[in-house]
Order: sequence, then structure tokens, then C-alpha cells
Amino acid sequence: DKIIVGSYMGYLRIFNPHPVKPGDGVQPQDLLLEVQLREPILQVEVGKFVSGTEGLHLAVLHCRKLCVYAVSGTLGNVEHGNQYQIKLMYEHNLQRMACNMTYGPFGGVKGRDLICIQSMDGMLMLFEQESYAFGRFLPGFLLPGPLTYSSRTDSFITVSSCRQVESYKYQVLAFATDADERQETEQQKLSSGKRLAVDWVLNIGEQALDICVVSFNQAVSSVFVLGERNFFCLKDNGQIRFMKKLDYSPSCFIPYCSVKEGTINTLIGNHSKMLNVYQDVTLKWATQLPHIPVSVKVANLQDLKGVIVTLSDNGHLQCSYLGTDPSLFQAPRVDSREINYEEFDAEMKELQKIIREATKTQDILPKSDKHRDLIVTAEVSPDLDAESQAIDSEVKAETVPSVTVKITIQSRVTAQKPNLAVCVQAPLAVTCDQFVFDDLEPDSSETVVLSVFLKGNCSPSELEGNCVFSYNTPTELNPEG
Repeated sequence: DKIIVGSYMGYLRIFNPHPVKPGDGVQPQDLLLEVQLREPILQVEVGKFVSGTEGLHLAVLHCRKLCVYAVSGTLGNVEHGNQYQIKLMYEHNLQRMACNMTYGPFGGVKGRDLICIQSMDGMLMLFEQESYAFGRFLPGFLLPGPLTYSSRTDSFITVSSCRQVESYKYQVLAFATDADERQETEQQKLSSGKRLAVDWVLNIGEQALDICVVSFNQAVSSVFVLGERNFFCLKDNGQIRFMKKLDYSPSCFIPYCSVKEGTINTLIGNHSKMLNVYQDVTLKWATQLPHIPVSVKVANLQDLKGVIVTLSDNGHLQCSYLGTDPSLFQAPRVDSREINYEEFDAEMKELQKIIREATKTQDILPKSDKHRDLIVTAEVSPDLDAESQAIDSEVKAETVPSVTVKITIQSRVTAQKPNLAVCVQAPLAVTCDQFVFDDLEPDSSETVVLSVFLKGNCSPSELEGNCVFSYNTPTELNPEG
């Protein structure tokens, strides 16, 4: 398998990682091809997109363009290895802004893949390889959701902004009214062609991140839908086979194989940098990743099957391997230290005695009365100081004006270790910002005087200051306070 990555910066890269030993760094020859296309890449798919050949080609979706490339390699004569290049086979300029695409043998054609692009305003544009086939508007459309094609039922499955999974048959799309004739009058519209009718609808009550259609040899063919909070598995007719409520926010998923008859394994990545492995609805294994995966795939690389390829949103690509089966049930190690039960009992009795006394005598915190224990008032002088108190100011002036602030603290309780902090926003400054007092007795007061001045050489954005007074109050159980 090769790994193909497209970025919003327009870079298309093809990797073929082959480490010499596990944990090796990236080798220069791992990158087969890097080319910068002129526009952001929304989606990359591989399929039989060129007429006259069943070879695989690369379809790249841009905002306003669909390009199909052939990737070819030439054998290198020197140690740098083989050289790869891409050649543009054909391109379609789109009339509408594209959102995503899906491909498949629509209508049961043999030996070739057709492409369906969903636009941002709800039109499905179908291309039969080099030619544009037709366009259809999805009914009741508001925002685009994920789109996929199911070859078993020959239908397109998407999640609409009504938060429901909808399936449209390809035959119905082909015979419905053409989107290009939408501008006709109502009367003509009723007489010509059919309205686009939905095949089946399932309300899931949330927006979907991704849809995947799977059919493995021994498993039931299913449609998987990853919602924002739940994970659904549906039958081909839209009935729920099972659903799993997720207790995290998922970011990507892929159903990848079935180990046991009738079950399917699924990998779900989430925003907590975790990758969870489910067998149907049962969590079988969870592992930590170094990044949040936005895309996850399973690949066979260098004779190693089941390599998990994850991509983060800032372009970190990682190939990892789960390795052996976990042994889940291990007996915990027995603590070998001998326990002295008499000491335990004595300590327990002592603690219970303290708890009883504490609940009997008083609360742990002193009871607060209706009136305030402490009142702090700050008075700012209406006039500037006669003699400036400014110290080490950076303002280029003969005298920097200052203003006096008088702060009074009145205490109604015993206040131990009292201190006062005064804070103003730069570029203002104060002559002294910390004051420490002796212990205050009940109904006593303290007064401090300080000056505020402009220190930095710019105008202040904030003319308010804060003073914070902190102290301890003693209680019966804790005389320190």
C-alpha cells in the first residue's frame, strides 16, 4: 500500500514508508512524490477513472476543479532510486463550490468508476469519467454532510442538516428533474420530470462526521455512521443494527475487518488523542496517540499487515502497530508488607474521637455574622501632590505628577498576620505595593498612605487599582488561624 496525503496548502504527497527496524526515523526515499498544485486539496480518491483502461488513477478534488492524474514511475539508474511523476489525464471545471465527493460503479457499470461531487449548496454533480453526466439538487438542503456510495443498493447515502441519514437511489437521481432546468416556471416543473424522492430516512438527531459502507466476507453488510456523540451501524434498508453511545468527542473512524463471524471491528479516534478499537459495540482495546487523528486508515506495509496510519491536522503522519493480543486479566501483585492490626485500631479510635469532638463543639470555619468582619476603604486625593512622590519614572519630564491614596482597614475580629497588597495596571506604579501589619485586635483600625504616578512613557489604559487585604482568623481547633 502507498499513503497519499493532500493538504490545504495544495501539496500532494505520496509515501511508501519502509523502516529498517521499528521506531526508525523517516528516510528520504520514503517520499515517492511531492508536487504542489495551485489550489487547496479537499479530497483524494483512487479508482478506475479513465476510459479505455482499468488501471487505477488519482482523482483530486479542489474547490472549483476536479483533476484526474496518472501516477507513473521510471526506474532509476543511480542510487537515488526510482523516480515518480504525475500526469494530468483530464480535468473538470466546476460551476459550484465543491465540498466532498464519492465514487463507484454507479448504475452497475463494469470496469470503471464514476464520480459524484457534492457542492456547498446541495447539488450532486455526476461525472462519467471524461464527461459531465447530470446534476441534481438534494431536497430541503441547508448544509453539506458526509457522502458515500453503496454499490450493493446502488444508492448515495448522506446526512442532511435535519440530522437524518438519507439514501437516494442512483436510478431515481438519473430520472429526476435536471438541476439545470430549475429556473423554469412552476407549471412546467410540475409537468416535466419527477421530484427527487428519498429511498429511506433515519433520524439520528445529531450531525455526522463520516459515513462508511462495508461488506466483509463473513460479516453482515452494513452502513456505519459516526455522529458527534454516537456511533451507528445500519442495515442496507436504514434500520439500526446497533448503536454505541460515546463518552468522548470522536474525530475520525474506520471499520476495518471482522475477526469473529457476524461482527465488525472499528477504529475510532478522538480529541483526547486516543484510538479505540471496538468489536461491534464492545471496546476491545484503547491506545494513546501523540496527536489528535483527523484521518485513520489500515494498511499493509512491508509485509506487515494491519498497520494503523493516522494523520493529524498539522500534517503529522504516523504508522503504528498494535502488536500482540493484550492479556487483560492479570492478578494484581500482593503487597508483602505485614499489617499491624493493633496499631491500625488505635489510630482509628483516635481519629474517630477527633471527628466526634469536632462535630460536637463547633464548625470547622467560624460562623460569619450579618455584618462584615473587615472593612477596607480607599480614598483618592482630589488634588495632585504638592511635592511629587514619583520614583524611577521613565517619563522624560522635570516633574512627574503623583496622587495620594489613603487606605483604611477597620477590623471587627482578631486578624492574625495581616498584610495588604496594592495593584495598579502598568504603566502606572505605586510608591509601595506591600504592607505588613502587627496582629489587629477587634474594633481596631490601620491607615496607610501611598502615592500613584506614571512610570512608563505611554498613556494608561486603566485608571482603576485594587487593594487586597489578607489575614488569618483563629478558631478553637486551630489557634494559628
